Amino acid sequence: MKKLINSTDTILEESLDGFAAAHAGILLLGAERKFVRRRTLKPGKVALISGGGSGHEPLHAGFVGLGMLDAACPGQVFTSPTPDQMIEAAEAVDTGAGVLFIVKNYEGDVMNFTMAAEMAGREVASVVTNDDVAVEKSTYTTGRRGVAGTLIVEKMVGAAAETGTPLAALAALGEEVNRRTRSMGVALLPCTVPAAGRPNFALADNEMEMGVGIHGEPGRRRVPLASADAIAAELLDAILKDLAPGKGSEVLLLVNGFGATPLIELYLMVNAAKRILDGAGVAVARFLTGSYVTSLDMAGVSITVSVLDSKSTKLWDAPVQTAALRWGV
Repeated sequence: MKKLINSTDTILEESLDGFAAAHAGILLLGAERKFVRRRTLKPGKVALISGGGSGHEPLHAGFVGLGMLDAACPGQVFTSPTPDQMIEAAEAVDTGAGVLFIVKNYEGDVMNFTMAAEMAGREVASVVTNDDVAVEKSTYTTGRRGVAGTLIVEKMVGAAAETGTPLAALAALGEEVNRRTRSMGVALLPCTVPAAGRPNFALADNEMEMGVGIHGEPGRRRVPLASADAIAAELLDAILKDLAPGKGSEVLLLVNGFGATPLIELYLMVNAAKRILDGAGVAVARFLTGSYVTSLDMAGVSITVSVLDSKSTKLWDAPVQTAALRWGV
């Protein structure tokens, strides 16, 4: 295993210290590094909190700031944060309008965020994301997995929160955006969890995992390596069948790298995906391309399609200033 680490025991703590130093104008670390919080809170705004296992950076800490999250709770690599992290984050960022948890649909995350909501002693609502169409049930999940579509929920709900939208309406908006969003991914190479020191699954040189999860969970099937056009076609066929956007629909296209996929390949996949969507009569009105919901050093890509209307387009375009996303400010 070749990684830029000092010790597998301190990788998260040292990374968080560097992250907080690099983005000190936007955010700061909570006590004992239990959460990352927005440096400047907006009084009277609903506080948005998310989190999950580390190894998916910039999700979630990279989306803390103006127009997105007020706090993010990082667990150990691929391990859910604990309820006390969410409770302390809520205490730090709730300015009186309540708290909204945005939770990816993994059993550990859902269980711990639910416990935190019950124990927080304040008004808390939750949105659970489950945008992955690959499988109905997988390792660590009951129901579909929450993956890159979580970023879209966090962005649109975060924009609405900045305008003073109340808690119940934000929860309803998050559920609506989640319903209009679908994702699916493919792995070309596995990732290596530092504490394990070896790849978390095996792929032959001529194989790929179609429908892989962001922790390396099995997908739909192990298949021979194919061209980028063929991969995009299979991913989008599954997404469009499930999402069923009408002809003439406008969508946001997110092409997301899993950590070891270069941008030249991601933009090639954007080109392939756009041609397929154009052919289906679906107009790509907004794009986001890059490695935003990663799986350590996994090579591969996910495609996310989110149906837009005038309201959601405005929310997507609204100003954002975080470590990972910045526009309009």
